[in-house]
Amino acid sequence: MALFFFLIFAFSTGPGLLESPPKVRLVRGPHRCEGRVEVERNGEWGTVCDNGWNMKDVEVVCRELGCGAAKGTPSGNLYKPLANEKQKIFIQDVNCNGTEDELIECDRVEDVFDCSHSEDAGAICEIPETVRLVGGPGRCKGRLEVKHQKQWGTVCKAGWHLSAAKVVCRQLGCGKATLIKRCCDKDTQGQGLIWLSNVSCSGREEDLQHCLSGLEGYNNCTHDEDTWVECEDPFKLRLVNGDTSCSGRLEVLHKGIWGSVCDDGWAKKEEQVVCQQLGCGKPIFVPAKARKKFVPGDGRIWLDDVHCKGEEQSLEQCQHRSWGYHDCNHKEDVVVFCLGFCTGPGLLESSPKVRLVRGPHRCEGRVEVERNGEWGTVCDDGWNMKDAEVVCRELGCGAAKGTPSGNLYKPLADEKQKIFIQDVNCNGTEDELIECDRVEDVFDCSHSEDAGAMCEKSPPKVRLVRGPHRCEGRVEVERNGSGALCVTMAGT
Repeated sequence: MALFFFLIFAFSTGPGLLESPPKVRLVRGPHRCEGRVEVERNGEWGTVCDNGWNMKDVEVVCRELGCGAAKGTPSGNLYKPLANEKQKIFIQDVNCNGTEDELIECDRVEDVFDCSHSEDAGAICEIPETVRLVGGPGRCKGRLEVKHQKQWGTVCKAGWHLSAAKVVCRQLGCGKATLIKRCCDKDTQGQGLIWLSNVSCSGREEDLQHCLSGLEGYNNCTHDEDTWVECEDPFKLRLVNGDTSCSGRLEVLHKGIWGSVCDDGWAKKEEQVVCQQLGCGKPIFVPAKARKKFVPGDGRIWLDDVHCKGEEQSLEQCQHRSWGYHDCNHKEDVVVFCLGFCTGPGLLESSPKVRLVRGPHRCEGRVEVERNGEWGTVCDDGWNMKDAEVVCRELGCGAAKGTPSGNLYKPLADEKQKIFIQDVNCNGTEDELIECDRVEDVFDCSHSEDAGAMCEKSPPKVRLVRGPHRCEGRVEVERNGSGALCVTMAGT
């Protein structure tokens, strides 16, 4: 009988794993290694006043919880919902030297009279990497591996249930568990150690190490029985406070809480991934002044140092720091502007911000650009074929054929019409004129110098289908050889 209990509880009492529950916990954070600090006394949990609270105190909390290095001392007010008014504040003026194994070993004052829950202490620790999913399309799908004695090994599917997969997904900061199966073909199955088998979880554990299992490394499994786990993609995105769902401040949903993304290292490749993931087409350039108009977020900052190749299908596949780790404030929140698409491939939800007017067709004429609902002209200082190439591309008008003077197109621009930009400098590969370098304050140009552009005439082909005759039906347009439908509603 003694041997039986040794085998069952071996995973819970192994080296580096917790033998008994700690007398401290972190609550309401994104994972067990971050949150508002609470300590236990006689079976009751109370908070800690942040008077004197510092990184040495957090180091002890992280050590006691079996988490990694201490990373921060945030206010406990960050973690919602806040502590109930009836919950007691047990200690204040904590004074650790940083080497203690438990918070209870540190000097502290236990009679708290001059502190409120607005002063609750918080802690951020690194998440120790003891579980991972490998060989899948992202970190939330793949072959399950656990780390023991500084070595990674697989988990046998014998005794494995969805309740255990729920614990793994929660531990990784992924969404709900959606699939468990035997893994894999011989080219992708694990090699080396098989650490665990007959894992038994209730599904409520915070960490796989708290589940029961057989003795590490002792089993009769083969790698044909490796466990494969799939969790929901945790990277649900949205753009908020913009004019459309395809523009605004970027927010990511994690642990049921929406938080912003820091702009450290953020560039066009990252925006490409966001726009694609949201089904909003390509990113567009917007001046810094326009981006600053967005009200900063006031909650969590979930991601920092995001780095994408631009080809990823989800932001989840890009490199980034661990959830919640950052050195930013909300003035650095990422703002993204995407074109937006209709339901068919290659069609814009909104009109281009450039047009050609007074020409023989829509693909030739005087160049005008739109700003805040008003149309203005473009000074031809520096205007060349590369600039015209971008205009033609943005309008879907084929190749650029010339850069005529805007004076050719009558009537000329009215004197009251503004000249919005000059010294345009495109490299010719941009998708929109707004992406090109330019000067926006025009003082030394007149409408006699308005720019013009001539493109190949290639207006889209249009047809009505499924109607009783050729003049009634569903509208379809042809572009690049394929048909697509942009759906609108019209009254009669």
